[in-house]
Amino acid sequence: MSVLTVGKTTDKEKIKIILALAVPAMIENILQTIVGFVDTLFVSKLGLVEVTAVGVTNAILAVYLAIFLAVGTGTSALIAKSVGAGDLDKAKAIARHSTWISASLGILIGVITFFFAEPLLRLMGSEPSVLAEGIVYFRIVAVPSIFISLMTIFGSILRAAGDTKTPMKVGVWINVIHIALDYILIFGFFAFPGFGIAGAAWATVIARVIGTIALYAYIRSSKLSFSLRKGTTGGYTLSLLQLSVPTALERLIMRFGQVLYFGLIVRLGTDVYAAHTIAGNIEIFSYMPGYGLAIAATTLVGQYLGANRREEAYRFGLLTTGIAVAFMSFVGVLLFVFSPFAATWFTNENDVIGMVTTALRIDAFAQPFLAIGLVLAGALQGAGDTKSPMYSTAIGMWLIRVVGVYVLSVILGMGIAGVWLSIAIDLAARAVFLFMRFSKKLRPREQVSQLKG
Repeated sequence: MSVLTVGKTTDKEKIKIILALAVPAMIENILQTIVGFVDTLFVSKLGLVEVTAVGVTNAILAVYLAIFLAVGTGTSALIAKSVGAGDLDKAKAIARHSTWISASLGILIGVITFFFAEPLLRLMGSEPSVLAEGIVYFRIVAVPSIFISLMTIFGSILRAAGDTKTPMKVGVWINVIHIALDYILIFGFFAFPGFGIAGAAWATVIARVIGTIALYAYIRSSKLSFSLRKGTTGGYTLSLLQLSVPTALERLIMRFGQVLYFGLIVRLGTDVYAAHTIAGNIEIFSYMPGYGLAIAATTLVGQYLGANRREEAYRFGLLTTGIAVAFMSFVGVLLFVFSPFAATWFTNENDVIGMVTTALRIDAFAQPFLAIGLVLAGALQGAGDTKSPMYSTAIGMWLIRVVGVYVLSVILGMGIAGVWLSIAIDLAARAVFLFMRFSKKLRPREQVSQLKG
């Protein structure tokens, strides 16, 4: 399951290794995004209130997911280094321990949602009509959060060991099931009545349950097989916390910042927020190459550093970043050209279409910076540095994005253009910061000496 090679490889061989890991992860992420896209498309047929309700709810769900992903990031870094060092027993023990932590967090967050769904949605500044629909969707989707947490950790375990194909295969099947259930449960089928926004929520939950079971079944048949009932689960809490807490803080800083600036956007009007939500659902496709390559960077940097091959770890990070920039720059061109057409899939209102087009054309120019930030954050996390991405997010989100949205959109009245300009400036600043941190941490010492000389 290790992706380590014997001896040094050429850049061409490295690129093949990167793509072998990244492409399945890209496909998996694209499939997941298609489901979210279709979900929003179906819900948009119910009305803009329902679209806004799902958008507001998903902003809170993103905070939950941030916590689960943080544990997954810490797990990935530890397992990748253990696999790189050839210590499979340690990798299995880490996998078991992180699974129990994730399950416990999922149950806790489900209980919090059950009791505090309405207050949490009110914090978002939702209008009464949006609040009523949002509570229904939120409780159904988020009370069984244990399935979100377990799917996240099982996928992280497999990818850290170099297996990105299995999560992709599972993703194919559960996403097909999700789309079919989405249509049937939202709109109904023959004599079967649809449940509207509640149907969209139940389709999501059922797909997650199936995905969780399938991923664990694959792990049980792999070299990292572990039993949830047998074996020790202690000994790695401190290591996981040291890596996961900064990642959790980074993601929470990001998500709470999003909650704040989403709240600002909601106050600009339901149409503006709906346009922002639609633009975000279209733009999320652009993240897919970056996410897939970030997973490859985490795995490769972690495993090569675990094997004490620092120079190759650094080179893999640089090459992966270059590939991401090429991919996402091309996606930026597509966003710029086709944004007016894509907006018409969600709404026929000309004002909303115009706002979506403005947002995506601004975002098109930010794609190279987004690529650099995503991949180098993954590379640094693979190297065990989860603090640098946290610092970049704190500065970018709170000092640039939130303040930028308030100044440009609220004070200067630039509307959705101000929102997406703030996002673009944030992404550019993060890219510069993370590149500096990556070079400082992983650049081989002899190269640093040559530069100084």
